[in-house]
Amino acid sequence: MRVHWVRLGLTLAAVAVMVAQTGGCTPKSVAGSPAAVSNIDTGDAGGLPVNNDGDSGPRKGVPDADLKVEGTTGSAEDKLATNAVADLYDYWDSQLPDLFDEKFTHIQRLVSYDSKGAGVTICGESTAGFVNAFYCGGNGEDAIAWDRGVLLPGLTKQFGPMSVVGVLAHEMGHAVQFRLGAKSSMSQSTPTIVREQQADCYMGNFMRWVAEGKSKHFQLNTGKGLNDILATVFFIRDPAGLDSKTEGAHGLAFDRVYAFQEGFRNDPKRCATMDADEIDDRIEEKERSKADEKVGGQVDPGNKDILGLLQESLDEAFKDNNAEQPKITENGSKCEQGKSTSPATYCSDENIVGIDVDKLRVIAKPPAEGTEPGTKGAGIGDFAAFAEIASRYSMAIQKQMGGSLDDDNAGLRTACLTGAWANFTIDKDPNTQDGKLHLAVGDLDEAMAELLQDDSLIAADINGKQVESGFARVEAFRRGYEKGSSPCTEDFA
Repeated sequence: MRVHWVRLGLTLAAVAVMVAQTGGCTPKSVAGSPAAVSNIDTGDAGGLPVNNDGDSGPRKGVPDADLKVEGTTGSAEDKLATNAVADLYDYWDSQLPDLFDEKFTHIQRLVSYDSKGAGVTICGESTAGFVNAFYCGGNGEDAIAWDRGVLLPGLTKQFGPMSVVGVLAHEMGHAVQFRLGAKSSMSQSTPTIVREQQADCYMGNFMRWVAEGKSKHFQLNTGKGLNDILATVFFIRDPAGLDSKTEGAHGLAFDRVYAFQEGFRNDPKRCATMDADEIDDRIEEKERSKADEKVGGQVDPGNKDILGLLQESLDEAFKDNNAEQPKITENGSKCEQGKSTSPATYCSDENIVGIDVDKLRVIAKPPAEGTEPGTKGAGIGDFAAFAEIASRYSMAIQKQMGGSLDDDNAGLRTACLTGAWANFTIDKDPNTQDGKLHLAVGDLDEAMAELLQDDSLIAADINGKQVESGFARVEAFRRGYEKGSSPCTEDFA
């Protein structure tokens, strides 16, 4: 977050090269309004029941696909990628004829390479040192390539093997665009961000098909399995501070997760309608001033002055509720009566939000070079820590409304109200130094990262019981951010 005009949000460009580069995609170019979701069900993930019972990952006992891949070593990573491409072929072989009256031609060139080794020339560029997976088309090229040396094992270690499948599904989405052309709202002048978010959407289409049990080589449960895919989408976002109009921009996590979710809940025709007008209308942080681009240090959640500003921000955001507003108190996140949660807790009897400053500082600490946000010992950013506090503050608002505080609806309301507060902190006039906390570049992505953590409170009830569906968590937060606090009370009664 920031005070006055000084940008204090985390720059996520410091995330490991593996993650930052994943969204790079094509080294060469490839050739409405968002639909509202009226209901959010904590037991639902885009129309499928949330299920943690089934496995997620490669199916056991299924023969590996037999596709021609240049440079393959037959490694586990190459088998994983090749099987993903084979199942993507199966999916698009049926979807393009059925929905677009087009035959899907398979990729001319599949390439495995090691970014640590000698480079391979693809689309006129060397892969040496290029930690990525990408599609390139045009000028006689039609190729999908992946780095088996760094990227694929890194993704598998961090998010599981299905993250590799998801990344390749995104790249195949570019091939679909290239084949459909105008039928996928594509032209020579289509901005990169439109291409990228469409590909995220096509990725969602395919992952829905996998979750429905139709994939030969893979399976995906709609609980933790799908949550991990959402986390993967988060980590292949643009770094904070990259203007969406910049060539090569893919969008922030807040926007990319939306595109994926649209694909997961709809068929590929929805993705094909995503055009520049729609994305320009809904995307956050479209343009940034020079001050915005100077994304720098973090606000300390243990600083008493900063905590005072946070208290003022939350009080002002929810003043119309007429609730007895709780006081933020440094007490180690403990309640004298009732269950406590960490790193922040709402103590109903005392009407305070107790916080553990040391634990909040761990969350607020920016990830060091070579580490991913949210992993052990790596923080996320200041807004992630403040969102944890805001989530507990929202419990007082919910209590005033007469809503239950210890069920799934409480978790959804919490995410929604936290999103509403996040929108409230937007600086309506960045030229005015008002001495208040304001949303900084990258803060929404910090909230998204924290929201998808297994132990986050942003979508949890008063006892810390989290909404199981990451899909529902994100949708509830987005609803509050886009619509304000009213839907939080009306939709999750």
